[in-house]
Amino acid sequence: MEVFKKGSNVFKILSEAVSEGIVIVNKEQHIVATNSAANEVFGYAEDELLGQHLDILIPKKYHHSHHSHVDEFMDKSEKRSMGHGRNLYGRRKDGSHFPVEAGLNPFSIYDQEYVMALVIDITVRKKAEQELKHWAEIFNESLNEIFIFDAATLKFMDVNKGAQQNIGYTLDELRSMTPVDIKPDFDEAAFRNEITPLLIGEKEKLIFYTTHQRKDASTYPVEVHLQKTVKENKDTLVAIILDITERVEYTNKLEKEVAIRTRQLQDALKKEKELGELKTKFLSLVSHEFKTPLSGILTSATLAGKYTKEDQQEKREKHLNTITSKVKYLNNIINDFLSIERLESGSVNYNFASFPLSKVVNEVIYDANMMLKEGQTIAYPEGIDTIVVHFDEKILALVLTNLINNAVKYSSENTTVNIIIEQNEDSLKISISDEGIGIPKEEQKHIFNRYFRAENALLNQGTGIGLNIVKTHLENLGGSITFTSIENKGSTFVVTIPITDKDQ
Repeated sequence: MEVFKKGSNVFKILSEAVSEGIVIVNKEQHIVATNSAANEVFGYAEDELLGQHLDILIPKKYHHSHHSHVDEFMDKSEKRSMGHGRNLYGRRKDGSHFPVEAGLNPFSIYDQEYVMALVIDITVRKKAEQELKHWAEIFNESLNEIFIFDAATLKFMDVNKGAQQNIGYTLDELRSMTPVDIKPDFDEAAFRNEITPLLIGEKEKLIFYTTHQRKDASTYPVEVHLQKTVKENKDTLVAIILDITERVEYTNKLEKEVAIRTRQLQDALKKEKELGELKTKFLSLVSHEFKTPLSGILTSATLAGKYTKEDQQEKREKHLNTITSKVKYLNNIINDFLSIERLESGSVNYNFASFPLSKVVNEVIYDANMMLKEGQTIAYPEGIDTIVVHFDEKILALVLTNLINNAVKYSSENTTVNIIIEQNEDSLKISISDEGIGIPKEEQKHIFNRYFRAENALLNQGTGIGLNIVKTHLENLGGSITFTSIENKGSTFVVTIPITDKDQ
């Protein structure tokens, strides 16, 4: 201490010229000298620290380790940085702590050993280091891919972990590569052309969509955000890459869903339009089909009322038969409409029973004979007396009535309606052929549509729902109906129904 007093002027001149804080301690770690920089950094007045133990400048939790560290240092008497690899902290007079960097220098004067500590407050540097570390962690741990590359050579300079993991290359591998190596949609010329607006300052940022290729050759869609910066006096480009695989998949899924919904809406609108057309057609059809027979009934009823004399009974009966026929026709139309309603509502109840086929065929042909034109005949099927059918009797009668009546209606005088019945092991095939007007080829695909009537049949009475009803009933019961037809030559309808063996 006296030494420093004796040479205080020299020490003061030398120490004050140094920007670092200087603290000198003796072997007992008592402070023997400080400079202004040290006093200022620790918050003490001039000479206030003299004679104090060095512990006053060290946070209490570091006292023990500090003592052993200084003792070891003084034993070895070598110049060194204190706390290499560790964080060192000083304590100010107000008790606050701050990070320091300390260099220790041993020396001897008049056989007395001392240590001079050069102390630097590194608070600003530590804060900068922490911020740099923080940003480095953000860079590395970002879930997005980040690529930094040289604007001139295009070589990658740094790539974060997220990018390395997704692209499949190590950082060392990437540093020998360029963005062109991972972009199958770009060659070097095209890529340089893409980034030119950034390099010449026309744009501050570029955003574009492309495809990246991994090391394993798989590809994925990306959104690229590209900006220019400067690193080590070089123009560099920073690319933040968003893997948009999920977004693209969701968009594609959404587009498909929209397309499906659009088609469904279009189909619904088409069906609604068709339904509207059907309703219009239905009203027109009903109006026509009811008006004609009702007019005939009214006329015949009026005339029948005038034939009251005995010798006029034949004429009277003729008009009464006409009324009966027209009423029966109207009743059939109403039954057809009721059948449609029941089929649509699912309220049809089928009743299966075993019955002779000839019973139904005889009844249908008997009724159809009443409709025959002059010279028309119905060829009765052969070999059906032994056939027993297990089916819905009313539905079979409805099917045969519709097909045979159509054959009679759409054929002219002096023609024959042929009925052929074939029994197989588990089914029955009934063919009904006529020599009538036939069905135009271009209209045959619509023949089973409800309310459809071929152009060449419009002059004949009919609702256009009979064949639709027949087909629906047959399919509900496991049967089927097909046809062949040649315009102006005739048609053949073939009905197939499942049956049991006659012995059963």
